[in-house]
Amino acid sequence: MELDTLAKLGEFVGGFFVVVSLVYLAHQVRQNTRSLRTENYARVLDRMSALQAQLSADSELNRIVVVGAGKPEALERQERVRFGWAMYELFGAAEFMYHQAVQKALPAEVWTRWQKTVAWWFSHPGIRTWWDNKPTPLSSDFESFVEDLLRSHQIDEEAARRWELFVSGEALPDVAAITSSSTAKTNDRDTSPNERDEVDE
Repeated sequence: MELDTLAKLGEFVGGFFVVVSLVYLAHQVRQNTRSLRTENYARVLDRMSALQAQLSADSELNRIVVVGAGKPEALERQERVRFGWAMYELFGAAEFMYHQAVQKALPAEVWTRWQKTVAWWFSHPGIRTWWDNKPTPLSSDFESFVEDLLRSHQIDEEAARRWELFVSGEALPDVAAITSSSTAKTNDRDTSPNERDEVDE
């Protein structure tokens, strides 16, 4: 075999292995990106879950947040301070998610969900009041995101109204009516076609 042919064969083999290496590298990058997204999503959930668990377990903090979100003026001075710290924790978690989304380290659909959640938070007047009067800002890009959110009127007022009706108990269904309807449907399923024909006759 001539040297020229061997050289060309060597170039071909070398090029082949370069392509294989690049494909493998691209695969590894995709795997690492998916792992990073999963890890960041888990961190986000851990942070939000910890706050939600605290609100569920600490009845006093729960009361402060509920009252503060609606009427912060109804809280005592010390309670308003505690409400403020709770808001910093809440929006700090949202800020972390925002930065992860900007860096493409968080699935787009996950951030879309939380973007709507942030908008819903601002349907509560006490939270909007806290935002306008908080003593120290969050990161400038997140602050700009929130201000754009407020200017674009993405707050779902109807969702806020439904939530308020639920919390007040006004939107709760008639349990007796639901039970009666469920019983009727169950009885209808348990009745054979022949029995229904006899009843109709």
